[in-house]
Amino acid sequence: MRKIFLAFVLFSFLGLGSELILAVSTEPPSLDPTTNAAAVIRLLLQGNLYENLVTVDEEGHFQPVLARSWEISEDGKTYTFYLQEHVVFHDGAICDAEAVRKSFVRAKSRERGHIHPEYFEGIEAIEVLDDLTVRFVLAKPDAAFLALLALGDSVVVPDRDDLGKNPVGTGPFRFDRWDPGYQLRLVRYERYWDPRKPKLEAVTFRFIADSTSQMASLRAGDVDVLVEATPELAQSLSNSPNIRILSAPQDMVQILAINKTRAPFDSLAVRQALALAVDREELIKLVSLNYASPVGSHLAPTLPYYADMTWVYPHDPERAKALLAESGYPQGFSAVLTLPANYIFHVRTGEVLASQLAKVGINLRLELVDWPTWLERVYGQADFDLTVIGHVGRLDPAWTLFFYGPDRPDYYFRRGWENPELDELLRLGAAVADPKIRQSIYTVAQYLIARDVVNVFLQAPHRILIFRDDVQGLKLTPLYVLPLGEVEKG
Repeated sequence: MRKIFLAFVLFSFLGLGSELILAVSTEPPSLDPTTNAAAVIRLLLQGNLYENLVTVDEEGHFQPVLARSWEISEDGKTYTFYLQEHVVFHDGAICDAEAVRKSFVRAKSRERGHIHPEYFEGIEAIEVLDDLTVRFVLAKPDAAFLALLALGDSVVVPDRDDLGKNPVGTGPFRFDRWDPGYQLRLVRYERYWDPRKPKLEAVTFRFIADSTSQMASLRAGDVDVLVEATPELAQSLSNSPNIRILSAPQDMVQILAINKTRAPFDSLAVRQALALAVDREELIKLVSLNYASPVGSHLAPTLPYYADMTWVYPHDPERAKALLAESGYPQGFSAVLTLPANYIFHVRTGEVLASQLAKVGINLRLELVDWPTWLERVYGQADFDLTVIGHVGRLDPAWTLFFYGPDRPDYYFRRGWENPELDELLRLGAAVADPKIRQSIYTVAQYLIARDVVNVFLQAPHRILIFRDDVQGLKLTPLYVLPLGEVEKG
């Protein structure tokens, strides 16, 4: 009997004590996804340290997390959520219906630093029915409400304002330490509400910007996973022993963003020339090594309402030259392309674009800046001519295209442009539930955005994970996250 007991104990703790070390190219500027727009925060922490009421699986279907189930009223205005039992924040506070209410009151407030309080303006009331039941009453039907609740903007957090440096959530891992410039470490949360998770004792994200150093660290066994692997790394390591590669399309679109408040980009004809000068197929071949899909709108092909708009401005350098001449630039012009130096993928894209645009007379000077500078100057102040960046989608076109609508004329690529027809379409699309009607609405919306060349839409890069073969359970979902609660090592 004693031998059986010891065997059971040994089996139970196999895998515990394991620490997963992951290499990431970008260090998060903050650890609070609700007050900072950097996608890397969600990538590392959503589903690991922070949790939502709901999430999506690999097929994009909504799945329960903190809400074990929910009901939607017939008029589409009332959402009732039944919460998991025994949920406790990492600081020891109970996460019950009242805590959920306070979390969304914080999200709605324009005084608490949430980056997108406007997302939650449609919530008319949040009612606590009992300790484990919370009801959201909307001012009008919102077909994208569940999608909103799955985003990083909607993680459930305690009522505190220091999460940027001292993150507290309900996830399977809690914050251990952050060594700026080196690593971020999370450890197993012993009071996690689901006793089946996590299977690891700790996860450590190492900040390694250089892809060659990432590859060397993986081969040496110093890291277990390359989180944001480049296509070049995937190609180089494809035949390596003990190395595996996981790749899938993702809800992300890489764009050439245009500052339309600056001449000559305030001219539609110049922007059209810009779009016609871009050769997406060559770009995907040279930069993505075919780990990407061409796009002509801000929606990725993984979304159900995607409409192919690459035909609006196909590659046509001769037409681009003619438009520049008609606009008063027969010899072309010069501009600055500002690139985030930490994202090698965007830098390489910028280099190829510079070569392509030079063929029609648009001469780009590449300016590489660090990530905090890009966030402050380009994203925050719209101080740029052109930039290349990836925009993570938001599951539903109502949220993905939100920044093209009437609510954010100050958004970094929106300044200097508006389209009242599009504004009305986006309002209608958010309110209508019928999928066929929404498909029609968002097809026209994507066409208007492409037609006006608000940005030049380049490609939808595939996500690539490269990892050692003793790591099991990694999954890729449409969200730009990497949940590690079910991952094992050894």
